[in-house]
Amino acid sequence: MNSVLPLVRNEVIKMIKKKRFYVILLVLVVLTPMFTYAQMREAETKREKFGQDWRLEMQQAITDNQNSLGSDRVPEEWKQYRRIYIQQLQYYLDHDINPNEPSGVTFTREFMNNSINLFIPLLVVAMASDLVSGERTTGTIKMLLTRPVKRWKILLSKLITLLMFVSLIVLAVFIICYLISGLFFGFKGFTFPIFTGFQIHGSDVDMSKVHAVEQWEYLLMQSGLIWFVSIIVAVLSFMVSTLVRSTSASIVIMMAALIAGTILTNMAASWDSAKYLFMVNLNLTGYLAGNLPPIEGMTLLFSLCVLSIWGISSLVVSFLVFTKRDILN
Repeated sequence: MNSVLPLVRNEVIKMIKKKRFYVILLVLVVLTPMFTYAQMREAETKREKFGQDWRLEMQQAITDNQNSLGSDRVPEEWKQYRRIYIQQLQYYLDHDINPNEPSGVTFTREFMNNSINLFIPLLVVAMASDLVSGERTTGTIKMLLTRPVKRWKILLSKLITLLMFVSLIVLAVFIICYLISGLFFGFKGFTFPIFTGFQIHGSDVDMSKVHAVEQWEYLLMQSGLIWFVSIIVAVLSFMVSTLVRSTSASIVIMMAALIAGTILTNMAASWDSAKYLFMVNLNLTGYLAGNLPPIEGMTLLFSLCVLSIWGISSLVVSFLVFTKRDILN
């Protein structure tokens, strides 16, 4: 392990010199105020319409969704989603809890929930897709492999560095989002209750396991799931970077897979085999919120297992290819 630490230090220095992590931070600092401002304007519009009566707002949402169920223009899959949504809204109403209580914490929770499918994975891809292919593009891989160090240790050092920076990305998303949104909505809200444990069965919601947790607990669970998804996306990008010579090709492949996953999540309800694709299983936080799964029968445990298999397989392929293939040519 002592021989790996200097390699990790060297990889960290190279990662910092690329300044890609700083670019990611800049993207977050620029985009987060835009999202926050849009959310603030939406909140102002609702206040003008409903005043301070959040119950009236939720009752109106229930009525609007109930009315849409009788329309022939609404696809059956959307109706199923709305039936579930109605039941969840009614549960919050019955327990006199506003799930959208304006605060920096609530905004952060919703932002991270909406970012798990595409936004955060894209940030991870930007960091991970050239770890190996970038060395081959610039030719520095030849100098790296002439050192008296085993190949697997070189690749392991890159992997450790990647996991460190992926963890920093997830942490940065949370901190930047909370600090900026807190300026608009206030910094309180960590102890506000939020319900989790909704079990979806077809168009019905099983409330027997629903329980309230404080938002800081919910954020911990949510952040853990987002971190896990980010790690899986990172090791998949790591594998692609090992397999292809071009950095641009590596990035395009992963971006195409993630975007395809977003499309499939909305279209693959009748394609049962699609549930084994990694990109269809990325929205782990949806299980916490009680959202309708992309394909009936999918559960949090199922998605965790599928993603774990993809992640482990990617690591095996990466180390086998890097240690066996003639990379110098």
